[in-house]
Amino acid sequence: MARIQQSDATPVAKVSVDPVTLDIIENALRNARHEMDEVLFRTALSPGIREQHDEFPLIADPDGKMVVGQFGLSVPDFLAGFEGTIREGDVLLTSDPYACGAAISHANDWLIVLPIFHRGRLVGWASMFGHMSDVGGKTPSSMPSDARTIYEEGVVIPPFKLYDAGRLNEDALAVILNQVRMPDWNRADLNGLVAACRTAARRIGELCDRFGVDVYLSTLDALLERNYQAMKVLLATLFEDGETLEFTDWICDDGCGYGPYELTISLTRHGEKVHLDFGKAAPQAVGPVNYYINENLVRMFFGIYVITVADPQILWNDGFYPLIDVTIPDDSFWKPRRPAALNARNHGIGRVFDLFGGLLGQKNPEILNAAGFSSSPHFMYSGYRTSGDQAGEWFQLYSIGFGGIPGRPIGDGPDGHSLWPSFVNIPCEYLESYYPLRIERWETVADSGGPGLHRGGNAVDVAYRFAEPGTIAIHDDRWLTYPWGVNGGRPGARGRKWIARADGTTEVLPSKCHDVPVRPGDILHFVTWGGGGWGDPYQRDAALVGLEVRRGLVTSDGARDGYGVVCDANGIVDEAATAAARARLAAERGETPVFDMGPPLATILERCQAETGLPAPTPPVGVREALT
Repeated sequence: MARIQQSDATPVAKVSVDPVTLDIIENALRNARHEMDEVLFRTALSPGIREQHDEFPLIADPDGKMVVGQFGLSVPDFLAGFEGTIREGDVLLTSDPYACGAAISHANDWLIVLPIFHRGRLVGWASMFGHMSDVGGKTPSSMPSDARTIYEEGVVIPPFKLYDAGRLNEDALAVILNQVRMPDWNRADLNGLVAACRTAARRIGELCDRFGVDVYLSTLDALLERNYQAMKVLLATLFEDGETLEFTDWICDDGCGYGPYELTISLTRHGEKVHLDFGKAAPQAVGPVNYYINENLVRMFFGIYVITVADPQILWNDGFYPLIDVTIPDDSFWKPRRPAALNARNHGIGRVFDLFGGLLGQKNPEILNAAGFSSSPHFMYSGYRTSGDQAGEWFQLYSIGFGGIPGRPIGDGPDGHSLWPSFVNIPCEYLESYYPLRIERWETVADSGGPGLHRGGNAVDVAYRFAEPGTIAIHDDRWLTYPWGVNGGRPGARGRKWIARADGTTEVLPSKCHDVPVRPGDILHFVTWGGGGWGDPYQRDAALVGLEVRRGLVTSDGARDGYGVVCDANGIVDEAATAAARARLAAERGETPVFDMGPPLATILERCQAETGLPAPTPPVGVREALT
C-alpha cells in the first residue's frame, strides 16, 4: 500500500462554495483535461496516439476519485498495488494489469500516475494511459491472436517510480525500451504522457493559488456529491425497486478456436442502489480476449451509459460509485487468473456497452439502443523496406478501424464511426506518406446497417494495397454473431476480412490473426460490421430510403428486402408498389420483437462454414481443461 509523504498535513476546512466559483473551477478542470490531450498529441510519435487519440486522461481528488476524465480508472487500486512512499516530484508507471487491480487492461497500455502537491499538501492526482504500438513479445505490435499467457505479449512493467522526487530512473527506462521494436516511439509517447500529467498538475496549482486549497477541495467534494445525487434520481427513475433485469450477448471467438463466449449481466435495484452481477459469466478464455475488468470501471461504464443516454448535460465523475454494487466471479472472462493473456480485451470493453444497452432499455424504450460497433478493431502491418532510400529500414503500423453506430431513439446511427467518440481515423494521406501501402478504397458498405425506422450505421470497407513484403495482423469480432436490432429493427451485417492476392487467388482471413504474410500487389479488404436498426423499418420514410439508394448507402435490393420500398437503382420510388409491399411484408412478419438477435445460435454455428468461409469455433471450456 502506498504511503503519501506530505510536509503539510493540516486538515482541510470544508467550506461552502458559491455556484459561480463552482462553475469556474468545474470548467477549468474540464479545460485542463482537454489540455492534457493536446500536450500528448503534439509530443507523441506513434500514429495510434498522435493521430487516432488512443489515450485516456483523468484528474482526481486526494483520495483518487476521478473528478474529470474521458475513460476513468482506479487510482486507489493502483496505489493499493504499489509498495513504498510517494512524495512530491514522483511519477509512477506500470503496464501490468494484474498489479494495479485492472486499472489498465493489457500490457500495451502504459499508465502514468502523478501526485499533485500544493505547498507540501497532496491536493489530487493526474493520470493518463496510452496504447503503445509495440511492447515487444512474439509478434509486431505485441498482440498475438493466439496468446495464452501475458508473457507472450511483451514487456510487463510492474508499478515503479519512473521519476523519484523529479529524478528520472534512466536505467529502468533503458531496460524497458530495450524490449520493444520502436523505442523512439515508446519514449516519445511516454514523455508525452508524463508532460500531460504535469500540465494538469500546473493547472491544479493555479486553481489552488487563485481560490485557496479549502475552496478547491470543497469544490471537488461538491462536484462528486452533485453526481451522486443526480445518479440517485436516475436510478430511481429508470429501475423498479426489487426487479431484476438480465441480458446476454457474445464474443464470437478467442483467437484459439474457442467460442462463442456467452456474456450475461443482471441488474437488480435495492432501494437507492443497484447491483450489477456478472455471476453468469463465461469461463476464462483460452485466448487473449479476456477482459480483466475493475469493479470501479464497471461502475464508470455503467454511469457513462446511464448519464449519456438519460442526461448528457451531467459531467460524470466517481461520485456515484457508492450507489453501484458489483459482483464479478474469479476465473471468469471478466476476471481471469494471472497469467491469462489479455491483449484482445478491446472486444469485451465494447461489448459491455451493448450489454448495458440491453439491460437499461428493456423497461425504458426511450433509451433503448440497438447493438453497434462495440469494439475498436486493430489492423497491423510491419516489415523491412526493400527499395528506395529507406531500404533496410523497419516500418510498423498500428491502426484502429471504424464501423456502424447503432440506430437510436433519436435517429440513425452514424456510418463508419468509432465506439469511442474522441477517436479519429488516420488520414489516408498520412498512411500513404509514411507507410508502403496505398488505400484503394475507404467507403461505407451499402446495406450493412440494420434496417429500421432509424437505420443502423453502415460498416466500412478499407482496402489496403501493399507495396512491400511484410506481415499483417487483425483483431476484430462480430464475424459470427450479429449486432442486434431493437423494437422491430433488424440486425446489422457481420464483419469479414479477405486478401485479394496479386496472383489472382483469394484468401479468407479469420477475425483474429497475426503474422499473415503479404506481398507487393496484395490487397487486404478490412470490412467491419454495421449497427443494428431501431424501430419498424416499414415505417421509415420511403423518400428517405430512395435518397439513401442514390447516395449508395442502401441498394435497391436492400430497400425492397429491408424496408419494403420499391425503387429503381436511381432511388425513384414506386409509391403504390411500396405501399402494397409494406402491407404484405408487415402481415407476414407479425408482431415485432423487442430484440432481433438474428438466427438462433445453433443455426449460426451450423451455417458458419458456408456463410463465412471459416470453421465454427469449439464451445468454450475451462482453461486448465483446455491446456491439459
